[in-house]
Amino acid sequence: MNLLSERILNMATSATLAMAAKARELRGEGKDIIGLSLGEPDFNTPDYIKDAAITAINENYNSYSPVDGYAELKEAIITKFKRDNKLSYTPNQIVVSTGAKQSLANIAGVMLNQGDEVILPCPYWVSYADIVKLFEGTPVEVETSIENDFKMTAQQLEAAITPQTKMIWFSSPCNPSGSIYSEKELRALADVLVKHPNIYVVSDEIYEHINYVGGHASIAQFEDMYDRTITVNGVSKAFAMTGWRIGYIGGPEKIARACNKLQGQITSGANCIAQRAVITALNEPPSRVQYMVDQFKTRRDLILNLLSEIEGFQTNTPEGAFYVFPNVSYYFGKTLRGKTINNASDLSLYLLEEALVATVTGEAFGNPQCIRISYAASTDQIIEAMKRIKEALS
Repeated sequence: MNLLSERILNMATSATLAMAAKARELRGEGKDIIGLSLGEPDFNTPDYIKDAAITAINENYNSYSPVDGYAELKEAIITKFKRDNKLSYTPNQIVVSTGAKQSLANIAGVMLNQGDEVILPCPYWVSYADIVKLFEGTPVEVETSIENDFKMTAQQLEAAITPQTKMIWFSSPCNPSGSIYSEKELRALADVLVKHPNIYVVSDEIYEHINYVGGHASIAQFEDMYDRTITVNGVSKAFAMTGWRIGYIGGPEKIARACNKLQGQITSGANCIAQRAVITALNEPPSRVQYMVDQFKTRRDLILNLLSEIEGFQTNTPEGAFYVFPNVSYYFGKTLRGKTINNASDLSLYLLEEALVATVTGEAFGNPQCIRISYAASTDQIIEAMKRIKEALS
């Protein structure tokens, strides 16, 4: 009898966290590692949000919070959805969780049965597939291309649907590609789903405000998709609050109440001080964090310019988030400094060991041709990292 469950033995380790751990290990050995692997803003949480947390501490918020979140926070989320997404929800349709990752796990836990298929446009966020598999669902990967900005077409969606299809999960802006589905593109996907009324959508919009083209669209905005969409969001990225661990969903009441039930048996309510701070974060206009978005756009343009000077890196122009996802298959089969590069994982490891730059293999995101590079780093770090990569590959 195995000590550990087959469930955990079959689960992959998060590639982003594994690369970050490897980078920390090498730093501990005295090596000057530039970390471009984690999806974490390098800004501090804004002072007006920190001040709200300090006030909550001084007001003695130290007791268990409601499982699905404080009423005041749920009202702030409702206001945010209406203001930013033209979506109307009631408190019973909102669940606050310990990060958007828990929100996703809750959804999978209450909706998936063994063998249910979940369509994942590739590339997808690294944890989607393993969360689906943890709850006995079957990920169905739909390959996209850099030429199409890594976006799934309506024709591809139609072809992927089977009688076992239960859900489709996607992010826009996308981690890892930075791609954004336009309202027109989402409508085309919705037109396919209208013909399959039993399929539900998980729309991960955690990077919503890190958008360089404007006009963020939510698929739940369409009247015929509202009752079949669970919109996932949180404060980690746009507000530089990764460690505060607050995510939330808006969706059909039956699904939200089921998520509340599951969460009540797993973690109960999210951190009480963080929740009070998020009330302030969401009630303020998004323009208060625009300075971060502007800086990310400057860095995006810088890194794309520097990558264009590196032989064999094929890039597109990401419209949001803070990643580039270059196709690096040019190097597959080549030998560099005595090391053979067979795939994206080999190249990512090579760049860590030879260039001392941490990236993430695209295999973890369902695209083995690419690597993910985060530009949530200083301009100086980006310039130095691209210099090192260019030298290591020359």
